Amino acid sequence: MRLSDFDFELPAELIAQHPLAERPGSRLLRVRPDGLDDLGFRDLPSLLSPGDLLVMNDTQVIRARLLGRKERTGGAVEALVERITDERRAIAQLRASKPARPGTRLRFGSAAATVGGRIDEFFVLDFEEPVLEVLEREGRLPLPPYIGHAAAAADDERYQTIYARAPGAVAAPTAGLHFDDALLAGLASAGVGRAWVTLHVGAGTFQPVRVEDLREHRMHSERYLLPEATAQAVRETRRRGGRVVAVGTTSLRTLEAAADADGSLHAATGETNLFVTPGYRFRVVDRLITNFHLPRSTLLMLVSAFAGVRRIRAAYAHAIAQRYRFFSYGDAMLLDRCADALAE
Repeated sequence: MRLSDFDFELPAELIAQHPLAERPGSRLLRVRPDGLDDLGFRDLPSLLSPGDLLVMNDTQVIRARLLGRKERTGGAVEALVERITDERRAIAQLRASKPARPGTRLRFGSAAATVGGRIDEFFVLDFEEPVLEVLEREGRLPLPPYIGHAAAAADDERYQTIYARAPGAVAAPTAGLHFDDALLAGLASAGVGRAWVTLHVGAGTFQPVRVEDLREHRMHSERYLLPEATAQAVRETRRRGGRVVAVGTTSLRTLEAAADADGSLHAATGETNLFVTPGYRFRVVDRLITNFHLPRSTLLMLVSAFAGVRRIRAAYAHAIAQRYRFFSYGDAMLLDRCADALAE
């Protein structure tokens, strides 16, 4: 398929700019193989069965955006940390009037860093103190580019899942933003299990696909961790006939990237650049909870591969007509993996 196959017109007013007052107050579009249901996210416990397993990404968004200046010239510079590679080293995107050369010293408030080499479009930054301490003190939350306001105190709380505990992401796993403690308790009472993976979402998640032929696109890499306890929970869920439900595309990519060819799972850690397009054979995940994604994005391609291109096109057309809220602070979908998606 081609990039243009994943384009659609989205009215700008449907791009959610702020979260709702309550996390589970969002709408939920259930996309079945044979139809659509307009529901609320609080209906989720009734849509799952005892013995099902939710797999959630516990990554924590770091305050990855730094505003500063070049020490010698005073020129303004903005850094977006892509990932922390060592206690005092990170790779980052840099914005400046002129590209920063190796050896350039940068000041971010009370912190300093020196520009090292380059890795593709990223710069290596060597800090004089631990990177996480600098970001916590001087950094700002990196809201997505389609949100038109600077991060405020409310965003510090709401652009973070309530179960975030592993610092390292520069974007939230947004399907998890709909859960609060009461909903998690309700799911547990309904007999739905819970397991964890960690995938640190990188800034590359917002990079556009620049080639029409999707075979030429190369995904950015992201670090992941799949604990043995989660692998065992998936095995037990399958043994008793339950379904594996990925909360977000990041959880799905972690499970699929870590799986053996026969779908078996074991503890794993590493990096994945898995690019899921229609025709991909899913080995682990049975259902997917996800938000609505950008036109022409790799995430839209992923959900089309999972639920079927025609079904996703129909679901998005319905969501636009019914005024669903889109993207990170928007509404959600519950997708069933469709066996005939490969036939498309």
